[in-house]
Amino acid sequence: MQLIQLLLVLATVIGVADSNTIRVQDDAGRTNTVKLVCINTPKETKQQYVSAAAKKLKQLLPSGSPVVIRSVDRDPTGRILGEVYIDNRSVNLRLVEEGNAVVDRDSLDYCQESKTQFLIAEANAKNKRLGLWQQFNPIKTKSRN
Repeated sequence: MQLIQLLLVLATVIGVADSNTIRVQDDAGRTNTVKLVCINTPKETKQQYVSAAAKKLKQLLPSGSPVVIRSVDRDPTGRILGEVYIDNRSVNLRLVEEGNAVVDRDSLDYCQESKTQFLIAEANAKNKRLGLWQQFNPIKTKSRN
């Protein structure tokens, strides 16, 4: 059996940096940047979808919101890689469900326990042509951006 280290961080949202990155202050008063894992959001080449994804993230996580972060790793720049929860619900998964993000297959192993949920949410959003699925060829996933 593989040992899985689960690190939960209690934090308060300071702000949204972009469509998949937030700034938080943890309960010890430290400020951290959190990159949402298991999802990929549009980049600057698809401006209307970038704006929609960032707007949705700001709506879901307004400044002052208490969140729980399931921290899975850190990237080379020191950002926390994690899944963000508000009211016991994954914000990462909700972005996929509503068509504001696609599943990032390169980082999906970080969400092993909810992997199927992510894939089903993406398929449903695609079938309903929600958000970025309104276009023919949505974003191409990149390795852990």
